[in-house]
Amino acid sequence: MNSFLISKYKDVEPYVPGEQPRDKKYIKLNTNESPYPPSDRVLRAVEESAKNLQLYPDPACRDLRATLAGSLGLKPGNILPTNGSDEVLSLSFMAYAHDEKPAYYADVTYGFYDVLSGLFGVKAEHFALENDFTIDINRYCGLGSGLIVIANPNAPTGIAIGVCEIEKICKESPDCVVLIDEAYVEFGAESCVGLVQKYPNLIVSRTYSKSMSLAGARLGYAIANEERIRELETLKYTLNPYSVNRTALAAGIAAVEDIEYYRNNCRLVAKTRDKTAEKLKELGFELTDSKANFVFCRHPGVPASELSDKLRKVGILVRHFTGERTNDWLRISVGTPEDMNQLIAALAKILTTNH
Repeated sequence: MNSFLISKYKDVEPYVPGEQPRDKKYIKLNTNESPYPPSDRVLRAVEESAKNLQLYPDPACRDLRATLAGSLGLKPGNILPTNGSDEVLSLSFMAYAHDEKPAYYADVTYGFYDVLSGLFGVKAEHFALENDFTIDINRYCGLGSGLIVIANPNAPTGIAIGVCEIEKICKESPDCVVLIDEAYVEFGAESCVGLVQKYPNLIVSRTYSKSMSLAGARLGYAIANEERIRELETLKYTLNPYSVNRTALAAGIAAVEDIEYYRNNCRLVAKTRDKTAEKLKELGFELTDSKANFVFCRHPGVPASELSDKLRKVGILVRHFTGERTNDWLRISVGTPEDMNQLIAALAKILTTNH
């Protein structure tokens, strides 16, 4: 069958989301969702918002902007709510990178960056992580114009860099927009939000999907200098001014108002992550120092693909990335303590059988 797709999109490689199976019930440790539900306050807000679903949402997201700004000590003009943090990424690639202004990012990081480069015809320059998957920030200093994108903590490695290192990049690459993707920052890393008023070339991307138990609501936001926010907002209004729906807006406000509930969940996830890491080490796994809501690990005796397949057969889903540098590794989301105990028991049995 002939394709009607225009030529510039024919070679675009789409992003492949984590598996969302429907054939049976699994312990889902493959998509970095929160194992804990939204708070009661959020559920009530969602129910109330549903009474007005016949009406468009506020395209300016004024109430949510004000709520987020108040929680961060910023102005509403420093915030742009979006349809998930992926919309922040999309708008930033559109605004600040093209064939003459490259996008600079790691060779092992969130796969959506490569997808966006392909979609928007952006020249991507990959900087290789070190052998231990750490970032050499000096590679991002002294660059010409373009877009620097750093996931902090990184995905899928979970490794974080400090605020002082991000500041060095902003200072030493002043002609680049520096986008820091903080999707996982609440689980143990340092946020660089405090730098946005000092560096007009800094954009911070945040999401409600991980720490705020709202992956299904698709809600994120950009934090930046007011001029950067206006630039991103111009593109957002050009594409879809109503990209944040009424229910997501209500949930987002209520979640910030109930922030201690979510902070406690993040602390619990981090504690479970660290306990799981210790148990994995006892089983012979090698791990990175993850500050996210997942662990990144490999076992010297069993291929990651085999571990992933065998775990799936016993009802546990994890994520295996087949890239050249990640093929030996598994990314395992942190579930409840009970979920992780079942994971460890299953792995112990698999490893014993293999021996």
